[in-house]
Amino acid sequence: MNIYEEHALQEMKKWQREISKKPSIINKMTKGIQRKTNNLIPEKAHRVITETIKNISKTVIIGSEYITRQPLVEASLEERERQVLDRLNFYRKAAVVEGAGTGAGGILLGLADFPLLLSLKMKFLFDTASIYGFDVRDYRERLYILFVFQLAFSSRQRQVELYYQMENWENYVHSLPMDMNDFDWRTFQQEYRDYIDLAKLMQLVPGIGAVVGAYANYKLMDKLGETALNAYRMRVFRKV
Repeated sequence: MNIYEEHALQEMKKWQREISKKPSIINKMTKGIQRKTNNLIPEKAHRVITETIKNISKTVIIGSEYITRQPLVEASLEERERQVLDRLNFYRKAAVVEGAGTGAGGILLGLADFPLLLSLKMKFLFDTASIYGFDVRDYRERLYILFVFQLAFSSRQRQVELYYQMENWENYVHSLPMDMNDFDWRTFQQEYRDYIDLAKLMQLVPGIGAVVGAYANYKLMDKLGETALNAYRMRVFRKV
């Protein structure tokens, strides 16, 4: 290993220790409150929200499969991660502009931020997978992208579950459904909503929506970037 790879490995190990920590009492209490709140929402509403997020995600996943470049084959880890950080910077700027614009436009435009931001996040993950040398035309790689997304935007308890599944990905992936429709979209959308609810609700407040929208989107993209880097490092270092 060279100096850069050693540094990346240490960063990944630090991230692994953090992401695999058991939920604290506060984490469990927060999740309990969110679960009770979700139980108050009519089942019909849950089905509508689940279908909406599933359809948006599937549309992005199918579209990104055809517009994402070929996997990067010959490159050092340092070069790959330089390119990933460049893409993160690009999508982060786009998310900030989009968040400020929709946040300043009132409730209707504020609600439009949800699918737009989701699309930017998914596209970033597709680019990241390709830069690390993984072929997103492979259904299993698209599943991994969904797991990386969930790992970034889920409760602590769910993050721990996902982390251990992803740590043993090459074996675990064979237990997953091979039809995108059979993916657990209900958990996917509920965890994502719970994670970003407060930020997105504040974005709808007149007068501060633009500032909140820009800041929230910046932080959410940062979180996704850190998670994606380390999630793909796990697979790269496993090959070494």
